[in-house]
Amino acid sequence: MTVTRILHYHHELPLDFDQLLLGIHVDARADRMLDPFAQRFHLVVDHWTRRPGFSCVVSYEGREPTGFAYGAPLAAGREWWRGLLDPAPAPAATFGLSELMVRPAWRGQGLAGRLHDALLEDRPEDLACLLAEADRPRAQARCESWGYRPVGPTRPVAGSPAYTVMLRRLPPVPLPPVPLHSGGEYRERAVTHPDGSAADES
Repeated sequence: MTVTRILHYHHELPLDFDQLLLGIHVDARADRMLDPFAQRFHLVVDHWTRRPGFSCVVSYEGREPTGFAYGAPLAAGREWWRGLLDPAPAPAATFGLSELMVRPAWRGQGLAGRLHDALLEDRPEDLACLLAEADRPRAQARCESWGYRPVGPTRPVAGSPAYTVMLRRLPPVPLPPVPLHSGGEYRERAVTHPDGSAADES
């Protein structure tokens, strides 16, 4: 099966958007639906969709949703890697990738990587962080292939599985091009050096 499009959602979410994510979750985690932690996923979705800066990508085949990835910026001082790294990375604005799921019928075609890249494209933060389940080494290896490195163990809430915190640096966002002066002519301008002197920039 082929995914034809990936749509990006931000603050203005469609009606019943949470049901869209929950439907994908039920299929993607069908083997875990008796797990009490999995049964509380609706609370997780409600929490994240209300967070400032929430961002989500959803893949579709036609009108059929096939997977999603979502996250939001993490509050300064409460990043998931905080306390695991000494010294802390700098600069350290961090985007937290909370969930990434692909329905079984669409696995094995690189969709997880496409969703991951689409979610992080042009993010302004310095770092991306995610939690990989500690008992799933293949998932951690996949994250390492995306450029993440493990930084330490965590169990974010009571009753949750054990996770490995994984971190990668995001590429800088390119600055927009500087428009030329009217007529396209080039003009030199003075640049002030840190010592207060000035020099022409060529």
